[in-house]
Amino acid sequence: MQSLLDKAGALGLLGVAFPEEYGGLGKDFVTATLVNENLGAGHSFSVAMAAHTGIGSLPILYFGTPEQKKKYMPKLATGEMKGAYALTEPGSGSDALAAKTTATLSPDGKQYILNGQKIWITNAGFADIFTVFAKADGDKFSAFIVERNTPGLSFGEEEHKMGIKGSSTRQLFFENCAIPKENLLGEIGRGHIIAFNILNIGRLKLCAAALGGAKFALQQTIEYAIAREQFKTSIAQFGAIQYKLAEMAIRAFGADSALYRTAKWIDEKEQALRGAGKPESETLLGAAEEFAIECAMLKVIGSEALNYIVDEGVQVHGGNGYSDDYDISRSYRDSRINRIFEGTNEINRLLILDMYLKRAMKGRMDLLTPAMGIQKELMSIPETGNDDTPFATEQKIITHFKKAILLCAGAAAQKLMTKLEQEEEILMNIADMIMEAFQAESMLLRAMKMKKNDHSNADIALDTVRVFISDAADRIAHSGKDAINSFAEGDEQRLMLMGLKRFTKTENFNTKDARRRIAAKLIQSRKYFF
Repeated sequence: MQSLLDKAGALGLLGVAFPEEYGGLGKDFVTATLVNENLGAGHSFSVAMAAHTGIGSLPILYFGTPEQKKKYMPKLATGEMKGAYALTEPGSGSDALAAKTTATLSPDGKQYILNGQKIWITNAGFADIFTVFAKADGDKFSAFIVERNTPGLSFGEEEHKMGIKGSSTRQLFFENCAIPKENLLGEIGRGHIIAFNILNIGRLKLCAAALGGAKFALQQTIEYAIAREQFKTSIAQFGAIQYKLAEMAIRAFGADSALYRTAKWIDEKEQALRGAGKPESETLLGAAEEFAIECAMLKVIGSEALNYIVDEGVQVHGGNGYSDDYDISRSYRDSRINRIFEGTNEINRLLILDMYLKRAMKGRMDLLTPAMGIQKELMSIPETGNDDTPFATEQKIITHFKKAILLCAGAAAQKLMTKLEQEEEILMNIADMIMEAFQAESMLLRAMKMKKNDHSNADIALDTVRVFISDAADRIAHSGKDAINSFAEGDEQRLMLMGLKRFTKTENFNTKDARRRIAAKLIQSRKYFF
């Protein structure tokens, strides 16, 4: 792994997004996302590299002092030094602020003395520097830069993991580990700002890597399906297999469209902040914070798309998929961790609506006014008539999806108020609805752009969108029904369920034939073709 990272560093891949003044390539956010996606098929290598270039380096780049950046960033950009991120502890996983590792200022005020333990630290077997989170002065959650050769720092044995076996994962132990006061990262008591802001970017990066792995697994599966014969026929010609290949491509297209839509938003916001005179250290973090909700969605969307694709990939391979002689078995094992790290998918689902509600409370967005408007609309006669403009039907359905979300979220917020945060099942129901609508809209906008530009795959993209919308309507209806039945009763419940049914109604569409057209294109291309 170290030699692979060294080679990546020599090619400039470790410093794609780092400023040129620190030896990086200084590329824009979309370019960095593309690189991250294309390296995502690298199994354990992609994990090690993402940990190094993301959570292992960005805390110093964005929160370090000029001296810290000058000392570490050029070496991190080339791979001369490898980075790691030490947050998780035996008793604090999702609840990161419950960390028990302590940092005590020495009597002479020149050093911090660290004591405690960290677990599941990626790259720990060879990393040269660690961003370590600890409680200073008893309760002030803070971050520190700790070098590998610091006395008092020791390591556990390599963890034996289900997947990503090539990735180094070890425990860290701090026993009176003295580091210079100058190695404080950021401000005392502001470690949560570092941890959570870096995770926003990490979640998008994870989606990109998962997407790269998903496309690779899909290509392997297509190739196998074409070559494998049963009953003297390539199994790629069977409807059941074509369904699987098409659905794998649809899930990938959804993640693909949502990812690069968000990456472009972040890139544009970063440029706007830079143009407004914000310091370089604040531009990307500020942009990522603006789209933190989307980053949380992408983490779930990307990891679950990959999970579906590798699972169906094994199924298409049949018994061979269960054999280590075929790469799909490794893809299956390696994919499982993505739904756990960078915040579990459950935590990210809860964050989606939690961040929406907090922004509404701060006046950054209005939730209740449009939600009340939706409730009034339920008392009106449903709109009729057809709009013959291109994509009008799909746009109308997606608008209705959003109304279904506002209906459920607004009513839940009004009825449950502060108790809503304790109703995690409802929060996750609504988060699922939001993610379905976000993907549907992102896919449609991309298909519309392809059609406008006369792209050769525009018609297949539209098939993909229509299949997704048809299925998403059922999934949104199911999640919405579960949410409504959890907090509403009587006439209110009946009215809301009636509204949900109205807002998840779709035009009849032959999804079987559409999937066969998608599968035919996949078989012809022998890969994901968008």
